[in-house]
Amino acid sequence: MSVTLSDIRAAQRRIAGGIYVSPCPESIPLSEITGCRIVCKLDNLQRTGSFKERGARNALLRLPPAQQKRGVIAASAGNHALGMAYHGKLLGIPVTVVMPDYAPLIKITTCQKLGARVLVRGRDFTEARAEADALVASEGLTYIHGFDAPDIIAGQGTLALEMMKQVPDLDAILCPIGGGGLIAGVAIAVKALKPRIKVIGVESTHTGNFAAALRAGKPVLVKRRATLADGLAPLTVGPTSFALARTRVDQVVNVDEKWIALAILRLLELEKTVVEGSAAVPLAALMAGKLPALHGKRVALILSGGNIDPSVLGRVINKGLVHDGRLTRFTATVTDRPGGLAELTRVIAACGASIQDIVHERAFSGSDVFSVHAVCTVETRDHAHVAELHRALKKHGFPVAVAS
Repeated sequence: MSVTLSDIRAAQRRIAGGIYVSPCPESIPLSEITGCRIVCKLDNLQRTGSFKERGARNALLRLPPAQQKRGVIAASAGNHALGMAYHGKLLGIPVTVVMPDYAPLIKITTCQKLGARVLVRGRDFTEARAEADALVASEGLTYIHGFDAPDIIAGQGTLALEMMKQVPDLDAILCPIGGGGLIAGVAIAVKALKPRIKVIGVESTHTGNFAAALRAGKPVLVKRRATLADGLAPLTVGPTSFALARTRVDQVVNVDEKWIALAILRLLELEKTVVEGSAAVPLAALMAGKLPALHGKRVALILSGGNIDPSVLGRVINKGLVHDGRLTRFTATVTDRPGGLAELTRVIAACGASIQDIVHERAFSGSDVFSVHAVCTVETRDHAHVAELHRALKKHGFPVAVAS
């Protein structure tokens, strides 16, 4: 099966009016921290929070009337399910979604609010897909693949058409890769119209579907590992997407989870933009130094989605602060006599750090009954400030053990 530039242009006309033409503004602060001239394609601003609406609407509109009436089903960790639920409701097409048990709660509840029948089944995408296939057989539903159907790929490619019109002087586009539908659509459009633009895929070190397929020469199953970029973890790249993208994608890199957390924090702080882990990997790749050849170039980051659980976002922010040296924890040995703890807090304050939490540990503080351990969580400016604080504590007689 093939997808062409004509298919993508037809999809753009078909979905017009139902899909938000998301902005692609320049980011001065992200340019400053990466050394590139950064623009951000804000598809996290779609109604359901991700680019997946593009392919979902295109695929639904391409169904024959009889299939639209019977309804559709999809297996998805979330964003494809959201796009299907929303546009199914707009178009009057019944939608059932099967979500694996690791799907974020916010995506499950939003799908339900949008009127879809939601079934949480299976430990991974493969098991969720098997449940969906069983319902296709028993209920006569039409299965719409989230990343490996030509109509889906063509719909996702409309994002690239918008970007090239919005930013004519692009040098490179950084695109998240999970199942491969987005990067396939983007690469088809870009290489047909402006082949000089580099199309670079970014994965998490905990996913790696596309890189594994490149090594094997075909899609292979990748063992699921916990990742902040849950949208990049369908276990394998789609065979159609891989066939279309492998010769059009210029480079694929991966990034560690700690960089993804820090990229989420940077986008929140510097751009006032909330993204999920999958959408943060392009920025993470630049911050991690994975793409030095792009220094000084006009680079577009595809911010593909913003559906992150608030509770997860809170944990991610804290991990990002730790990685950034702005939140640190250490254990100081303090005399268990009047004034001991007061002196510790005085030293911390004099160093310009802010105490977030202190826990006294007497029972497990060693053999010296006149000393206690004070486990301190402290807000600092950066790693240099942390080192300065530790030196000041040791100078004033407070032995410090740093939390790992």
